[in-house]
Amino acid sequence: PTESGFTTDVLALYDWAKARSGNSSILFWGHSLGTGIATNAARKLQEERGVQVDAVILESPYTNIREAASHIPVTKIYRQFPGFQYLILDSLALGDMFFRSDENVKVLACPLLILHAEDDAVLPPHLGRKLFEMAHSAYKDKTKVKFITFPEKLGLGHDYISSNPELPVLVK
Repeated sequence: PTESGFTTDVLALYDWAKARSGNSSILFWGHSLGTGIATNAARKLQEERGVQVDAVILESPYTNIREAASHIPVTKIYRQFPGFQYLILDSLALGDMFFRSDENVKVLACPLLILHAEDDAVLPPHLGRKLFEMAHSAYKDKTKVKFITFPEKLGLGHDYISSNPELPVLVK
């Protein structure tokens, strides 16, 4: 799998859904790695086709894959060794894997909702907040950008925001 392959797949799925949805809204909802894919696809639609997706929802997002890889727990033990940046982080770039949500959100105009749990042990919530701040400062209509955090006491972590019973109301 490649970044451009993922994005192409999402655009094909978007075309398929759009052809069958009538006037229904279509939004991109990305979780974790999928948040980079969602912002890539939304940006491509906007810039290459002049089409805005109805909304983008990013659950447990990051700014870009390099920064995410620098913070995920599995890399913690390797960060102290010389060559970590070259062997791990630069390898992502050599593989053409960037997932630049930080750059993508600066040009999007569709509604954007960012969701992050305070107890996310995989992608720290400060990455979601940083992404929100970048988007918020870039969007002309600031009301289109929202950031919702879920308190640690809910125990939603990285994978369970979708199980929150209040989520449908928050998204609406």
